[in-house]
Amino acid sequence: MTGAEFQPKFHPAGFDDGLRLALDDVRAGRWRAMRDLLIRTGSDWALRTSRSQVLAAAAAKNDAVEAWQAEEPYDPHALMMRARVEAQRALNAHRDRQDSAWRLADEARQVCWDAARCWPEDPVPWVGLLALAAVDVADVQQRHRDHRMAPPEDLLPYGPWGLLEAVRHRDPYNREAWHRMLQALQSYGESGSNYVRWASSWAPAGSALLVLPLYTFADIYRQRSQPALYWVSESISYHTDQALRGWFPFADRTCWSPLDLNHLGQALYSGGFDEGAEVFEAIGTFATPLPWRYIADSPGRWQEEFLRARRHYLPDPPTGPTHAAGPRR
Repeated sequence: MTGAEFQPKFHPAGFDDGLRLALDDVRAGRWRAMRDLLIRTGSDWALRTSRSQVLAAAAAKNDAVEAWQAEEPYDPHALMMRARVEAQRALNAHRDRQDSAWRLADEARQVCWDAARCWPEDPVPWVGLLALAAVDVADVQQRHRDHRMAPPEDLLPYGPWGLLEAVRHRDPYNREAWHRMLQALQSYGESGSNYVRWASSWAPAGSALLVLPLYTFADIYRQRSQPALYWVSESISYHTDQALRGWFPFADRTCWSPLDLNHLGQALYSGGFDEGAEVFEAIGTFATPLPWRYIADSPGRWQEEFLRARRHYLPDPPTGPTHAAGPRR
């Protein structure tokens, strides 16, 4: 496919084809396909977490989950999704700086606890509690007690470590949980750099935790207007290589995160790595605005930046002019 024909086209379901129909139904205010999907997903915790996150983002905009719970009030899937939706609404209000955010977070926290008691093995309600940790204050002494626990290592900040440990007990390498922990620390004014290095230092092959440092590097680049040579520093090159060789070849390609792939693709391109063609082939049309918005000339031109990187590794057939690329390793 030539550059002229190729157009990024992202879908929230990503590579999870089973999620698409259920998501379309939820957007229309219907819930039965969502219920059936979650029943089929069962105790595949990684898939349950990712699917429920996408479904909740859509269901937070209507009353599909409320209708489901009204009809099947004791269904553990319905209660989990209610917890997900209430947490998402609290996070949306917090992002939009609404006065209702704290009240919504308290209400969502109670529903998460109810869902956790309903199915004790399920990590998803604990992921919801961890997500809500971002709706809190920076002052460690004034935070909710669950959000100011001592860290497992000296160089790490105080935070919701007990909630993270509850998820780890049920699903040790739950991708969303580790990202939610990072988001909470960042909301308290912490950089998160020590945290992501610590997390990735013991992550096994195929774990998305190996990609986690790339998120902090991109965020630091955005905040501090770093020079382009920032991406070829020894630390960033090390973690980019770790994600490329330790995560990418072993990850589950049926449901891996487009965001993870795009962060890896961007780090490879900006860092001047020769390898990258397979990553951009894996991304396909699923280009995500982040992190490309951070390195583009202007945020609105992120697709141009993505296409420039894609052409570098997957050049058009030699029927037109070649495209200049970034620095090489």
